[in-house]
Amino acid sequence: MKDILEELEKRRDQARLGGGQKRIDAQHAKGKLTARERLDVLLDEGSFEEFDMFVAHRATDFGMAEHKYPGDGVVTGWGTINGRMVYVFSQDFTVLGGSLSETHAQKICKIMDMAVKNGAPVIGLNDSGGARIQEGVASLAGYADVFQRNITASGVVPQISVIMGPCAGGAVYSPAMTDFIFMVRDSSYMFVTGPDVVKTVTNEVVTAEELGGAKTHTSKSSVADAAFENDVEALLETRRLIDLLPLNNREKPPVRPVFDEPDRVEPSLDTLIPDNPNMPYDMKELIHKVADEGDFYEIQKDFAKNILTGFIRLDGSTVGVVANQPMVLAGCLDIDSSRKAARFVRFCDAFEIPILTFVDVPGFLPGTGQEYGGVIKHGAKLLFAYGEATVPKVTVITRKAYGGAYDVMSSKHLRGDFNYAWPTAEIAVMGAKGAVEIIYRSDLGDAEKIAGRTAEYEGRFANPFVAAEKGFIDEVIMPHSTRRRVTRAFASLRNKQLENPWKKHDNIPL
Repeated sequence: MKDILEELEKRRDQARLGGGQKRIDAQHAKGKLTARERLDVLLDEGSFEEFDMFVAHRATDFGMAEHKYPGDGVVTGWGTINGRMVYVFSQDFTVLGGSLSETHAQKICKIMDMAVKNGAPVIGLNDSGGARIQEGVASLAGYADVFQRNITASGVVPQISVIMGPCAGGAVYSPAMTDFIFMVRDSSYMFVTGPDVVKTVTNEVVTAEELGGAKTHTSKSSVADAAFENDVEALLETRRLIDLLPLNNREKPPVRPVFDEPDRVEPSLDTLIPDNPNMPYDMKELIHKVADEGDFYEIQKDFAKNILTGFIRLDGSTVGVVANQPMVLAGCLDIDSSRKAARFVRFCDAFEIPILTFVDVPGFLPGTGQEYGGVIKHGAKLLFAYGEATVPKVTVITRKAYGGAYDVMSSKHLRGDFNYAWPTAEIAVMGAKGAVEIIYRSDLGDAEKIAGRTAEYEGRFANPFVAAEKGFIDEVIMPHSTRRRVTRAFASLRNKQLENPWKKHDNIPL
């Protein structure tokens, strides 16, 4: 018996070594943690339960029979984050470059199937050279099997990808279908075709970092949601995100103890809006002052900065926030901001996370670039996402809400539950100057007349009361009471029940 126990321990030690000490040292030299060290940081201490530690590949071509490692380049299993269950896989770059083989894929598929069955999030730590070329089509089939699991799990359990090294070729499509992608600066990259292929095909000379590094994907492509300085920070932020999310689509988001009064008054908000309607202000100040303990977990903060998305807590419960940012492009909606916000709204709706919307939008960004790029269809994505959402929706219009953008930003007409406005709100088809120049075109030569007409229009429409008279605004509230009003609104909506008509699925304007 003792011999068998010793044999088990010996085999476990061998599996834990991955590709060997030399390769582990090389991983550390790059400033990267090993697959198992990453799980130690991500999960609660002592909570990890491993699956398939001794699985090895079955390939024999190209001398692969001589290169077998227990675990086959990926560590899989489940553990807890602050006591809540998650399933994890962590690719091991020290074993054949973390390349994906048939058995490697089977290990990932097993834990994804279990996650869906048991209703717990999946977190993938990606660090892989791609498909294992020696296995040919078997490794491609493995990728497709993983892709199918991503699709099936979408909207059922949260899926988070943390890119902690290379992720290229077909490998990128699995993270692309997950809910959130985090990257590590200077050590992770994602692209479909690498710099060498790009140079051969298009003659473009580009580095891996420029082509698919963290900066590219957080600020230009919007593929990634955030980038962090190192492995540890990325993993700790992943823990923080999981704390905000429900375990699956049948559970409510977690409620945490709160040390902030739900009826806290913020007098400074009464002076947040500048007297000059063309002066910007920072919408993040409003979000921080409304949130429990001023904590705002921003998503995609480096992309489409004219709209803000992220999570806060109100009286301990998670709420998704979408807000126009007047500091960037005057808060206009455009292609990028519409796509960013639409995806976020759909995620919240899939996982029963209530949505709070702060509105200060002068309209959609004009120009040929926007029209040629399809702003009509991209803007419709956000409109569709809000209209489709059945979760509690509370909207606060702080200043401008003009034209179609008023409709799009979770208006009463898109089944908004509570639609509030500050006294500074201006709800109209367009700004006073533009409106007067259209309505009183014959007076354009008379500056004094036009000024009078503009003042008249502002007096009539540059306020929230016309919309309130029609019931499109439920209440005009004092800015300082915003936290109390929205917290009470969401509390009253806890048992909201609303279902869309039966359909196989919708056809959102992609």
